[in-house]
Amino acid sequence: MKTEIHPKYFKTKINCLCGNVIETASTKSESFSVEICSACHPFFTGKVKLLDMAGRVEKFQKKSATAANVQAESKAREEAKAVAAAAKKAKRQAAPPTAPPESLS
Repeated sequence: MKTEIHPKYFKTKINCLCGNVIETASTKSESFSVEICSACHPFFTGKVKLLDMAGRVEKFQKKSATAANVQAESKAREEAKAVAAAAKKAKRQAAPPTAPPESLS
């Protein structure tokens, strides 16, 4: 086995939010935390656990309201452009035609 090419192993403590501490070896770091482990994961425990997903519905409603506002604003801009174009066209039709300039001789 070659020396100095293998990673260093640390005794690692993995802390879960449920309070479970797992001791193992790792090359990453000496300790880190996780949100879910085998002691509290619903698949292993058979219990239904609500994860922190608060605000998802509110976030969706906010996003859809923002989209509705943007659509309303763009529709209002298009209507304003149409009104301005119609006014410009009416102004052109109401103005008397201009005579072409006389040729210089």
